[in-house]
Amino acid sequence: MQNRCVNIIANLFNAPLGDLETAIGVGTVGSSEAIMLAGLAFKRRWQNKRRAEGKPVDNPNIVTGANVQVCWEKFARYFEVELKEVKLQEGYYVMDPAKAVEMVDENTICVAGILGSTLNGEFEDIKLLNDLLVEKNKQTGWDTPIHVDAASGGFIAPFIYPELEWDFRLPLVKSINVSGHKYGLVYAGIGWVIWRNKEDLPEELIFHINYLGADQPTFTLNFSKGSSQVIAQYYQLIRLGYEGYKNVMENCRDNAMVLKEGLEKTGRFIIVSKDEGVPLVAFSLKNNSRHDEFEVSDLLRRYGWIVPAYTMPADAQHITVLRVVIREDFSCTLAERLVSDIEKVLHDLDNLPAKVQAKASKVISGEENEGNGSGVVKKTALETQREITDAWRKLVADRKKKTSGVC
Repeated sequence: MQNRCVNIIANLFNAPLGDLETAIGVGTVGSSEAIMLAGLAFKRRWQNKRRAEGKPVDNPNIVTGANVQVCWEKFARYFEVELKEVKLQEGYYVMDPAKAVEMVDENTICVAGILGSTLNGEFEDIKLLNDLLVEKNKQTGWDTPIHVDAASGGFIAPFIYPELEWDFRLPLVKSINVSGHKYGLVYAGIGWVIWRNKEDLPEELIFHINYLGADQPTFTLNFSKGSSQVIAQYYQLIRLGYEGYKNVMENCRDNAMVLKEGLEKTGRFIIVSKDEGVPLVAFSLKNNSRHDEFEVSDLLRRYGWIVPAYTMPADAQHITVLRVVIREDFSCTLAERLVSDIEKVLHDLDNLPAKVQAKASKVISGEENEGNGSGVVKKTALETQREITDAWRKLVADRKKKTSGVC
């Protein structure tokens, strides 16, 4: 079943397979293990080529964007590979292909592009990255390849953006990972890594065992694990088929648009995510001087929503966003309800004193103004806390008056 899943996914990613050729890939524990295996294959291929040329092999590096998932940092640290990150900038929260190619040198084992950034769901321009890298390889004589981290987007792009070139249609893309437990519609614990062809996975990394009755090749970092996720993935692939997955992904995209449009109608948010990408909505407050995104996230929990708030990586860390990921069970009705609950939270925040951080800054500026004879009175921390507590009590009391019957 694992081999069948590998072949189905490889064909989905346009792997250049012959009629009777079997795809090269393996099931993993999520995309984290898949990325480790792909990284090891790149490192070993780079080492073998350098040794054959009589060159040193002690300084390998990978070029990525600063928006990569933490598993890339783990790979770099665990397997002694330098991680060269392209910094982000306000308004552009994915890796810039031109800057990435500039950072490539003779020790670069691969450039990692992301199809579906964790931060805002945006697809990086893998085709532009491929074209720029092809030109650099011609100029330098290097053979720097590309790995596509399609953990989120690998089960989305083939169904709703089939014309988008990001996969094995691009000659430098040598391996792709995808998470079955994200949009592969399987419960947690399954990922996949697919290689372009046999030459891209060094044979010395594959182990062969025969004590289970026949020769069985294995390439994995993991130890014993159950087969339930592989069975579930195979079931979903053959039960839903191409049309079934397409319908699910289109529905997710449509519900994301309902949520996005509802948030825009409030007039209070900036949408950070893109329409083409993972079906999620990432958004920031237009004005967070009184209350910020972390407070919105905290108050939404009262309504049963867990909406994470986080800051962007280096060079864009002053930007804070909220993110809602749309899955197959997130209906249009739920999207409308979430918008309604966000509006309630905004109303509640408007009736509360400004955040404690703002109070503290006012106290500091108050001290400065006192020195200038402006007569601003400094509030103690206890007074500030009491003011906030009183406001909360008033809010709760007002809600109790409006509420009748059993909750």
